[in-house]
Amino acid sequence: MQYQRSSALFAEAKKVIPGGVNSPVRAFKAVGGTPIFLTHAKGAYLFDADGNTYIDYIASWGPMILGHAHPKVVKAIQERAEKGTSYGIPTELETQIAKQALAMVPHMEQIRFVNSGTEACMSAVRLARGYTGRDKIIKFAGCYHGHADAFLIQAGSGAVTFGSPNSPGVTAGTAHDTILAAYNNLEQVAEIFAANQEEIAAIIVEPVAGNMGCVLPKKGFLEGLRSLCDKYGAVLIFDEVMTGFRLAAGGAQERLNVRADMVTYGKVIGGGLPVGAFAARKEIMAFLAPVGPVYQAGTLSGNPLAMAAGLTMLQLLHEHPEVYDSLDQKTAYLHNEMIAVLTKKGIPYQINRLGSMLSLHFTNAPVVDFDTAAKGNNDFFKKYFHGMLKRGVYLPPSAFESYFLNDAITKEDLDHTLEAFSKTIQDF
Repeated sequence: MQYQRSSALFAEAKKVIPGGVNSPVRAFKAVGGTPIFLTHAKGAYLFDADGNTYIDYIASWGPMILGHAHPKVVKAIQERAEKGTSYGIPTELETQIAKQALAMVPHMEQIRFVNSGTEACMSAVRLARGYTGRDKIIKFAGCYHGHADAFLIQAGSGAVTFGSPNSPGVTAGTAHDTILAAYNNLEQVAEIFAANQEEIAAIIVEPVAGNMGCVLPKKGFLEGLRSLCDKYGAVLIFDEVMTGFRLAAGGAQERLNVRADMVTYGKVIGGGLPVGAFAARKEIMAFLAPVGPVYQAGTLSGNPLAMAAGLTMLQLLHEHPEVYDSLDQKTAYLHNEMIAVLTKKGIPYQINRLGSMLSLHFTNAPVVDFDTAAKGNNDFFKKYFHGMLKRGVYLPPSAFESYFLNDAITKEDLDHTLEAFSKTIQDF
């Protein structure tokens, strides 16, 4: 494949945009080479500035469950745009999508729309602190909840030490109230609670992690977090920016049968447009302004374009629950055939999968947390990524990201992917 136009566009972008991109992973730093620049996307396919076509396995990092530019979603956006793009004043659409989302998601009674997954997670933590009257939160290494200061924390030395900032601009004071734990290590979380009794406001966790590859919760891990939060009066927040409406209509709560106190969503709830939301029981949401003292606001919150797209997307998922079986079957087929190729070649690997989330790690050890994910052979991953790219398959440009299948992918697309996969692995 040729990438001259993308290379030229990247060079131009670097003159006016830091690093040439508006989100770091797009720069291909983890895999090397020059990022491709897209012109459009449709269904299962991406089209770049050099005229190349790719089967898409990131789905805009999750939300394009039905594929790109779904006709009904596009029509909803077009019709709404003709009526104005932003008001900063309530619309009936906001109530309609709120009702639709809450009808699909278990245990939640009210929802507040914001502008991104980062904002949703940031607001959820603030609300949990206001609700409990406590300051500290627990997060897990390798789980990404957006770029708010409280989430950009790396590990301290030991189970109950406070974290330290791993990005300039994050203050030590902010880090002091964020305690880091290892994903899937319930004993460590119990130690943290025991050492900080009546100080922990919330646990925030990706119920199925998607930012260290796809990492599944061990049996009893989420249930244990639920029990600890009940015991110590903390709020359990599920970050469902990636899993929401994807693993099931009711997200990870439904799929894994574990109750959260609060859930957060990203662009999936806006049909891929810039939007987010957080939801909880009424007694928690009653602390949120204008009813309660915890302040959160945004002129673009409930933006009519995003609400129209999101409502249409959720209605389609609600009306067609068979999409979840379809996605599971397609992902399982891809998974099983990848195993056959890797086994024949004798390459060390781990494949993690749940529903339509999947990741390949070049390691012999099970991948259950950030430390084990980091042991994968990154040189193998770089070869793998670029081998697939030149054969028309777009994968996440990082070993620490989950694949997301969309239901527009056909059996023929999967077979093309597997042919590309076989050829790529044979080149190792």
